[in-house]
Amino acid sequence: MSKADTFRALHRNRPQGAPLILPGPWDAASARVFAGAGFPALAIPSDGVAAALGWQDGDTPADEMFAAVARITRAVEVPVSADVEDGYGLAPKELVERLLEAGAVGCNLEDSAGGVLKDPREHAEYLAEVRSAAADRLFVNARVDTFALGDKDPGRAIERAALYVAAGADCVYPILAPTGVLPLLRAGIQGPLNMLARLDGDGPSPAGLGELGATRVTFGPGLQRRAAAALRDIADALRE
Repeated sequence: MSKADTFRALHRNRPQGAPLILPGPWDAASARVFAGAGFPALAIPSDGVAAALGWQDGDTPADEMFAAVARITRAVEVPVSADVEDGYGLAPKELVERLLEAGAVGCNLEDSAGGVLKDPREHAEYLAEVRSAAADRLFVNARVDTFALGDKDPGRAIERAALYVAAGADCVYPILAPTGVLPLLRAGIQGPLNMLARLDGDGPSPAGLGELGATRVTFGPGLQRRAAAALRDIADALRE
């Protein structure tokens, strides 16, 4: 079984309350920590990598991002998915080739650019081309940015999700969706559902998100930020 097949299988038949938890490494060292802790797969956040490389989220050059992904995948044996934002303007075939060359088995693709939602049908066509180029070699997580950009209507998120699933997306990620609408999203969206867990205690635990319908849970840049905060505490202690 390939790593991509293994990763896809991790999303299937998950009992309620036991979502797939995917920590987000930002470099090879953090990836080794998470893999060594026993997590079966990892999901690289673009924001965390951007911080590690000295960029603002959304500003990381594609070459630097793919190089970072490659360093992480080389460092661990577990499957690794990568957030590649909105695809960096790459044609679907080139995007797939670069992800596979970097060793990724999956990707996040968001449906906004520059803070503006894309036309959902055009984005669905892009996802369909990515799926066609990748076949089963990549697990495609379609991020829905309606909630993140201020549209709180779950119906519109569900409409977009339906188009993306029909285009071949393996999973849907309505980022920053309020916890209260998660059961509605679960009822309206086919297939695996990705939810973002917060580490500040403001929201359900990963298991709690699973009880509400999440198939998998990711953390965005939360783990990188938590590590940076811990390092600041160490630095402050050294100065005292």
